[in-house]
Amino acid sequence: MTLDLFADADLQQPERFESIGAQSCVLRGFALPWVERLLPALAKVLAQAPFRQMVTPGGFTMSAGLSSCGALGWTSDRDGYRYTRVDPQSGRPWPEMPEVFRQLAEDAARVAGFAHFAADACLINRYVPGAKMSLHQDRNERDFSAPVVSVSLGLPAIFLFGGHERGDKTQRIPLFHGDIVVWGGVDRLRFHGVLPIKDGHHPRLGAERLNFTLRTAG
Repeated sequence: MTLDLFADADLQQPERFESIGAQSCVLRGFALPWVERLLPALAKVLAQAPFRQMVTPGGFTMSAGLSSCGALGWTSDRDGYRYTRVDPQSGRPWPEMPEVFRQLAEDAARVAGFAHFAADACLINRYVPGAKMSLHQDRNERDFSAPVVSVSLGLPAIFLFGGHERGDKTQRIPLFHGDIVVWGGVDRLRFHGVLPIKDGHHPRLGAERLNFTLRTAG
């Protein structure tokens, strides 16, 4: 599948809506019309809260660079995984979530079947070639009734989408610049991850993949 397939803006095209579970899907190229607004907004967030390599509770340094915006930001260190209202690196509140992030997430959630989605947290990941994300569940949120909306920009990635147990079989789903994955409802606690990013060069973002994931955390 190539990005040429996604040139048509009609979201009802069957090739644009890819079901990957009972209440989960990939919206192919959904974010492409938003990119020119997303990237400047992202740059402002990162100027206040630059990417950093976080440490897991087990003492391992994560290969992806992380930042956050919104009322709550996701944090990992020796004390565990959690959301905080303050960036532990700066001691200041996390940057405000850009309105364009919020609008895109609400639109994507609605198309995926989740009306009235209201995100208060956005985790931003930077993957360079070789970086990955191990299989995990998003369990730090207080309310699992809201979906997860995950936006991909830059280099392609292979998204692993598994079951409700770590050992369940996973789907390997290619994600390209502008794709959005939405999962919620009965699929909300499915394990997911990202295989190591392969070497490459994206014409706009260079040798990196940017991913931001919006959730209702509080």
